[in-house]
Amino acid sequence: MSSANHLLEALEPVVAENLDRHLGMAQEWHPHDYVPWSEGRDFAFLGGEDWAPEQSRLSETAKAAMITNLLTEDNLPSYHREIATRFGRDGAWGTWVGRWTAEENRHGIAMRDYLVVTRGVDPVELERARMDYMTSGYDSGDKTPLEAVTYVSFQELATRVSHRNTGKVTHDPVADRMLARISKDENLHMVFYRNIVAAALEIAPDETMRAIADEVIGFEMPGATMAGFRRNSMIIAKAGIYDLRLHHDDVIMPILRHWDVFDRTDLGEVGERARDELATFLEGLDTQASRFVERRAEHRARVAARADSDGTPDIAS
Repeated sequence: MSSANHLLEALEPVVAENLDRHLGMAQEWHPHDYVPWSEGRDFAFLGGEDWAPEQSRLSETAKAAMITNLLTEDNLPSYHREIATRFGRDGAWGTWVGRWTAEENRHGIAMRDYLVVTRGVDPVELERARMDYMTSGYDSGDKTPLEAVTYVSFQELATRVSHRNTGKVTHDPVADRMLARISKDENLHMVFYRNIVAAALEIAPDETMRAIADEVIGFEMPGATMAGFRRNSMIIAKAGIYDLRLHHDDVIMPILRHWDVFDRTDLGEVGERARDELATFLEGLDTQASRFVERRAEHRARVAARADSDGTPDIAS
């Protein structure tokens, strides 16, 4: 039996325990409850009016964030394949894979229905982007099951942060409520995966620390391969929806602290080396994050100054 299979088997009781915990905490909800159906109307195909830019009440920033988040959620078939391949379809692992997939499926349904009904974005362009991205799919490479469960610990929390902050920039209480509800799912998913990695650290500390270092250093959101991701990511970062500062402070560090990564005394040579690499990387990430925040503040100050200087007095007052 390979070490990967042995570890999966050793973690099965922890998976079963956390699956029960998850099912006890997860609240039932329905995507249709979060969509303002009364705003909907037919498009031209059924005799109505097709989409036009002025119909959207979302800012360009909110559009970029909503589209990026939705396309990421919509690629669920690829993610299901990834975790089913890594974790298997039997026992507690298999039950979790099915439950996670079912819960995640609601996210794309709710967001897509909201955007189409409210005419928040061009539905034709949205569907074309979805077809392109789902056709290319998502491939995490040759991650081991341990690397995969470590990666999703961070990725689920990153998604939660992104959804929550996207809701705020929509300036629409309906969208904000919907994305807050989705964020609760993402947080519970993060807790499940985080707890599995915590158990893995007790069973195989060196191997797990190596996986943690590799996944933090090489972290990339699953949507990174979608068309326009780099541009939209910059819009999202400039708006403070998801940026390096949030990634370091609100995603990476809380999970590492939960795992007690930097105070562990049970590491061998491999684990110690991985932890050293992780510490060096985080120091650089923290510096990068600070520089980005400073540059963003300077840019905002320049924009505000230009707006003030361009203002003309109201001679009618």
